Amino acid sequence: MATTPLITDDLAAVLALIDDADSVELKLTVPESAQRSTARALSLDPLESQIRQVFFFDTPDLALNKAGVVARARRVQAKGDDSVVKLRPVVPSELPSELRASTDFNVEVDAMPGGYVCSASYKCAKTPAPVMAAVHGEVPLRKLFTKGQRSFYAEHAPDGISLDDLHVLGPIFVLKLRFSPADYTRGRFVAELWLYPDGSRIFELSTKCAPADALATVLDVRSYLQRQGVDLGGDQQTKTKTALEFFAGELAQEA
Repeated sequence: MATTPLITDDLAAVLALIDDADSVELKLTVPESAQRSTARALSLDPLESQIRQVFFFDTPDLALNKAGVVARARRVQAKGDDSVVKLRPVVPSELPSELRASTDFNVEVDAMPGGYVCSASYKCAKTPAPVMAAVHGEVPLRKLFTKGQRSFYAEHAPDGISLDDLHVLGPIFVLKLRFSPADYTRGRFVAELWLYPDGSRIFELSTKCAPADALATVLDVRSYLQRQGVDLGGDQQTKTKTALEFFAGELAQEA
């Protein structure tokens, strides 16, 4: 799902979305040519990172993605399996109040240089069935999702496409590292390195904040990263879109 350009005329709309969201995540993808220098500048130690294996589920023509729906499951080192059904873009005020009240449901504004998108995520911290069993066809894919997630999916997915109709797209291997710079006082950052099967990679830096702190955090994050010499002007990539298009391309070649 493409992000909306973050221009002056949209500022009021962005602020309204942020004000009604549960959280804000600021993201920056670092160009491949600057990834090693950025890791050194931020003193990132890859041995402290957590290993993740990410699977997406969609049709060969990415019908879910075109409808703004993402179905995903992960295996997380030393933590277990989780899953999520996402919808984007959304308008927070138009979502049902009972969903907003659920601790498993979160509305977040993702902002990056040049754009933003507001998404709703219905999460499951421990999948009802093991991810590996589902992706190997030993149990139906729907078993990775709770009743609430399946209902949310059915409401927003294209007609006639059930969870069990979807193809497994993945896995993607991910290294995730949380770090708290000594000279940054607003909290911690997350560094994620997504390793794609063709050898390409996306290196993303992110930090989360409360909606009320969004503007101040943007300024502080920009100032901190500039002091470290991090390139803020590179083309921005979305991890999910890149993964979906890569594996959909593989399915097309196999057909």
